[in-house]
Amino acid sequence: MSNSESAVQFLQAADAGDVARLQALLASGVDINVTNRQGRTAMVLASLKKHYACVEFLIDAGADINKQDETCFNPFLLSCLTNDLTLLRITLKGKPDLTRLTRFGGVGITPASEKGHVEIVRELVLHTDMNVNHTNFVGWTPLLEAIVLNDGGAKQQEIVKLLLDHGANPHMTDMWGKTPLFLAREKGYTEIAELLIAAGA
Repeated sequence: MSNSESAVQFLQAADAGDVARLQALLASGVDINVTNRQGRTAMVLASLKKHYACVEFLIDAGADINKQDETCFNPFLLSCLTNDLTLLRITLKGKPDLTRLTRFGGVGITPASEKGHVEIVRELVLHTDMNVNHTNFVGWTPLLEAIVLNDGGAKQQEIVKLLLDHGANPHMTDMWGKTPLFLAREKGYTEIAELLIAAGA
């Protein structure tokens, strides 16, 4: 089998969740970090399909956990974006680079805060040293994203509280100088406004 054929089979095995095949192909000399046309590694493909045993195997075998595809996805960022707590916990054991950016310039906690992924945000603030005040390409922190890009409901209130309780700065403004409190009031999110005021906003 040629190297290119082996590489294709390796990626197909990851996509199918076939740990034994991954192991056999690695033993034959396949590059563990080989990518497809979208720049996706076997680990990214396995992560997308929730093949957790494959992800764990690839981490233990030395795959590059931080390697990102053409849309900036890697297993850690995927877990934050898709609300996959199991994947997050697996990837955290592999010590991922928490500063890797999404295509919008956020870190993992940014999309999780925006989308209302409470358990992901909780895991990150309790078990990592991720920067909760990171500013993305459009000038928003996770706190601002949690307010501006969702509905102000119970999940968003919980995320705002988690962020504030773990160091989020309630005074950091967006690129137009609007504070989290101003934006919460502008949207009519009374409960979030009260959380911000309690935090010193």
